[in-house]
Amino acid sequence: MALYFSSINSGSNGNCYYIGNETEAVLIDVGISCKEVEKRMYRLGLDIRKVKAVFISHEHSDHIKGLAVFSKKYNLPVYITPNTLYNSRLVLDSTNTYPFNDLQPVKIGNLSITAFAKHHDAADPYSFTIEHNNTRVGVFTDIGSVCDRLIKHFKNCHAAFLEANYDTEMLNNGSYPYYLKRRITSGKGHLSNTEALNLFVKHKADYMSHLLLSHLSKDNNCPLLVENIFKAAADKTFVKVASRNQESEIYYTSNELFTEEKYSFNPLLHQPAQLNLF
Repeated sequence: MALYFSSINSGSNGNCYYIGNETEAVLIDVGISCKEVEKRMYRLGLDIRKVKAVFISHEHSDHIKGLAVFSKKYNLPVYITPNTLYNSRLVLDSTNTYPFNDLQPVKIGNLSITAFAKHHDAADPYSFTIEHNNTRVGVFTDIGSVCDRLIKHFKNCHAAFLEANYDTEMLNNGSYPYYLKRRITSGKGHLSNTEALNLFVKHKADYMSHLLLSHLSKDNNCPLLVENIFKAAADKTFVKVASRNQESEIYYTSNELFTEEKYSFNPLLHQPAQLNLF
């Protein structure tokens, strides 16, 4: 069975990522309104009833803005660390809120979600991998620097959402105040195009079918620029920028796609008809 995934939104105006198999799914972050999540999933043909849990990476508003309403409306369990919950100041149903721990997988049906600590200026920030049938999709955004943990998980992914937040020259020459530029480049801010590209080139698996470039800065990056530099190094990996204004298409990946017999797999094939459940 494959894993299906889509960026519902990606950027400083809101982040939400869908990953699941044919029968169940999770959301990583709900940083846009419940109404927008519903609208975008409907357009994709994704049945919200398949979403079985929400995992929260950290407390910044662009990752939790729609969480309280969405989780309450659909009675969804929320996996969030105590420090993140405290600093979020959200009021969630305590009987349906659960902690998670570093590197201890959480089972949601047939999905296995593993969190690992990352460098970001938040109380207790985490990245995630979602696994099913030995197929893994990673959600790696809001990362200040590449660490051994990120490398370990990235190199085992069949597909990933990877932050490429800013172009260094655009940031340095842009209008942001000095303190904000320092925050972004501090090692606990965001990954530059160059840092993300180095991770991709040096550590992507031969079987990585998709890379969705995520959390691009509105002011300090250019989607066409970053997509082109990654495509130039992508080999067989399909590369696309995740929009900060709309949902992406639905993509899928599987550990069977790059077997010797199927190495001609075309990763442009996506959005299978069986997902149209509305």
